[in-house]
Amino acid sequence: MRDMQNPREVYGRTLVEIGRENPNVVVLEADLGKSTMSCYFEETFPDRFFEMGIAEANMTSFAAGLSLTGKIPFTNSFAVFAAGRAFDQIRQGICIPGLNVRIVGSSCGLSDFGDGSTHQSVEDVAIMRALPNMTVLVPADGNETRMMTRALVEYPGPAYMRITRNDLPDVMPANEPFIAGKPHLIRQGDDVVVYANGQMVSLALEAADIVAVQGLSLRVVNVSSVKPVDGAALRALSDGMKGVVTAEEHSLIGGLASLILTTLQGIPIPMQSIGIRDSFGQSAHSYKDLLSAYGLTPKHIADAVLQVGRI
Repeated sequence: MRDMQNPREVYGRTLVEIGRENPNVVVLEADLGKSTMSCYFEETFPDRFFEMGIAEANMTSFAAGLSLTGKIPFTNSFAVFAAGRAFDQIRQGICIPGLNVRIVGSSCGLSDFGDGSTHQSVEDVAIMRALPNMTVLVPADGNETRMMTRALVEYPGPAYMRITRNDLPDVMPANEPFIAGKPHLIRQGDDVVVYANGQMVSLALEAADIVAVQGLSLRVVNVSSVKPVDGAALRALSDGMKGVVTAEEHSLIGGLASLILTTLQGIPIPMQSIGIRDSFGQSAHSYKDLLSAYGLTPKHIADAVLQVGRI
């Protein structure tokens, strides 16, 4: 049984830790502090916390200005608003000049199951990945969330990190330093490789147990750094495999599937992709219900693995 952590909670506590270590760290919030957990930073450092209200565009421009004074701003909102409402300001005011602003999108993917399509981000990775100079990160658990957040203090240029709303089992070592671009081999396997990130990494590990009964050995790789990425390392991890599966809690357009397809271009290997197929989210009684409805379960991953592994 793996330990469980809530990435939002871990992120909020880590903000306080790095705030104590570096007086230049400042935090901006778009009226969701008790959900993004930036409220912990507000309680500890009220003079370095900026409540901007429901005004994501203004918050983003304000953060750009703070970065020009030597501050290290972390902006916070739901992922759908952080990436969508402030796109013009991110593009014009942060990415073009390459400023050191960290944009953190909480409640990513379908994890805000009760609020429906308006609050669920199924396209944020694609939006941010398309921006030149932008780093795009999708932590797989609380441990990686902590190490990513700490690394972002010193990381140069713009960065976007998406965080799920719900508890996740630990799949990464507790204190492994985060290195942008590096994929992580989570489980060794000899037949098929699954490239996954976020919530889907732990679900891929469950799928590995399912297909093992069918006689297939599944390699699980955490691609938490969607941009930049070590393409040579990703290609090496597919060497000798019968097939490739990608798994993401995001649209198949512009996200991890697109990245892997491009990276492995020219390699003759069967590939299947698990993700959201060109549709918005919806409200549901539970997060599990949504994952099932959109085909984002260990069984769906296992079925895809069996398909490419037996060709």
